[in-house]
Amino acid sequence: MHPNVERVARVLRERGAAGEIVELPEPVPTAKAAADQVNCEVGAIANSLIFDADGAPLLVLTSGAHRVDTAKVAALVGAEKVKRAKPEFVREATGQAIGGVAPVGHRAPVRTLVDVWLAKYDQVWAAGGIPHTVFPTSYDELLRITDGESADVGADE
Repeated sequence: MHPNVERVARVLRERGAAGEIVELPEPVPTAKAAADQVNCEVGAIANSLIFDADGAPLLVLTSGAHRVDTAKVAALVGAEKVKRAKPEFVREATGQAIGGVAPVGHRAPVRTLVDVWLAKYDQVWAAGGIPHTVFPTSYDELLRITDGESADVGADE
């Protein structure tokens, strides 16, 4: 098992998460690809997106059906500017690569916002530490295991 997946699995067990990490046959670089492989709606995919909030990492767990409104997120976290993080920033903050960033198992705690849109689903799927692993969870469990804050992060469409 990849070290990132081992670390994520350990943290999930320690925090009492119900789901187990599943290895998928193909990498899932997009919410659509993940939804197709686990047979769920795109909205039930919890995208783990790392942003640079005035130089600090910020994890936004958003529904695969949403785009993040960075101005709205900046206001929520009290940052002057929130922007998509570069791959090196993501790896440094989490120890994981873009496309496989899990909600937990990072090098250090990362402030986390959890999209309220995910509450619409009984089960959501989140990344397991590398691009072809996921695990089933729920909105409430994501809030608990990440010490996350419930937030409306989606762009109005």
